[in-house]
Amino acid sequence: MTTPADASPLPRPADSPQRCTSPVLDVVIPVYNEETDLAPCVRRLHAHLAEALPYPFRITVADNASTDTTLAVAEGLAAEFPEVEVTHLDQKGRGRALNAVWSASDAAVLVYMDVDLSTDLAALFPLVAPLISGHSDLAIGSRLARGARVVRGPKREFISRCYNLILRGALAARFTDAQCGFKAIRADVAHRLLPLVEDTGWFFDTELLVLAQRAGLRIHEVPVDWVDDPDSSVDIVATATADLKGVARMIRGFARGTLPVSQIRAQLGRHPIAVTEPGVPPKLAKQLVRFAAIGVGSTLAYLVLYVLLRTGIGAQTANLVALLVTAIANTAANRRFTFGVRGSRGAGRHQFEGLIVFALGLALTSGSLALLHSGGEPGRFAELAVLVLANLAATILRFLLFRNWVFRKNR
Repeated sequence: MTTPADASPLPRPADSPQRCTSPVLDVVIPVYNEETDLAPCVRRLHAHLAEALPYPFRITVADNASTDTTLAVAEGLAAEFPEVEVTHLDQKGRGRALNAVWSASDAAVLVYMDVDLSTDLAALFPLVAPLISGHSDLAIGSRLARGARVVRGPKREFISRCYNLILRGALAARFTDAQCGFKAIRADVAHRLLPLVEDTGWFFDTELLVLAQRAGLRIHEVPVDWVDDPDSSVDIVATATADLKGVARMIRGFARGTLPVSQIRAQLGRHPIAVTEPGVPPKLAKQLVRFAAIGVGSTLAYLVLYVLLRTGIGAQTANLVALLVTAIANTAANRRFTFGVRGSRGAGRHQFEGLIVFALGLALTSGSLALLHSGGEPGRFAELAVLVLANLAATILRFLLFRNWVFRKNR
């Protein structure tokens, strides 16, 4: 089986006929008692796929133990359209339906969407294109990403944002929207991840995404146009309770080591990129080593300048001059060696922002000196010791500000 790190693009549309036994795309629609909405949904989706998608496709209706005529409607659609198939499950559960259909599908890319088609179908090809090309491993539609346009009530908006904040805080999730019913996954990735997903209900999506993120997979996000379905039968309270229980279960699993994250990463994770090109910032570990080396040199230079100037101009002025000179040199050195920025473009702004960082360091060291001298005239050794400790704290602050503000690549 090909791992995502070595994934190659799928065949071009011309390589295979429109009708084939193994479609590129399998769009799954899980349904429970949707006899009214199912037929319009499938007809609209089929028309869109036939017109806009240059690949063979299949639409699979996954009936979750419906008690009305949903199954009969689905079978009628399957008789009407060769690309429509029906799977019936005797038990309810969206996650159970997706797991069953995706595990058995022979398509290369597996998609899921809600029957109400709240998401504009224009986002479907942008959703699956990175998976077909091999660039990404999973893709999600996001109602909370920049560029999304959403029409829904304040209650659902509040619940959705609170839930995603919980995921970020509790599970360190980096994706923006776990609940949008518009997702896709490469089949090779799904076949490895699905056996590890326990939830059979609405938490299925979140669990799959968290496992994928922990495995080092690439999750592509598409901002969508989304209009809330006022007739949705989802029980918000019950769903929220089940989701919170799922979050707690995953936290316990990660804490106890029962979730084999390291094994998943070894099997599926993308290989790290070797940084060899000039101007490309190295990894955090290398940045820390280079920043520390420059910091040691700056601190020694600062102490030498301070000792030389201390007798003639006083402690505070000597501290100011020594810190200013070494701060300018420190910014230039870190710009070039730690963060890989070359050339004169942006150098003035970097030095200006570096001086702001210097001002914070000055406030820290000067405040330490002032506090020390407030208790009387200290000895020279005590003065130097306080300055070394203050500079250590200022150095940590400087690195964080340099990395996340001054030299941040995507500013």
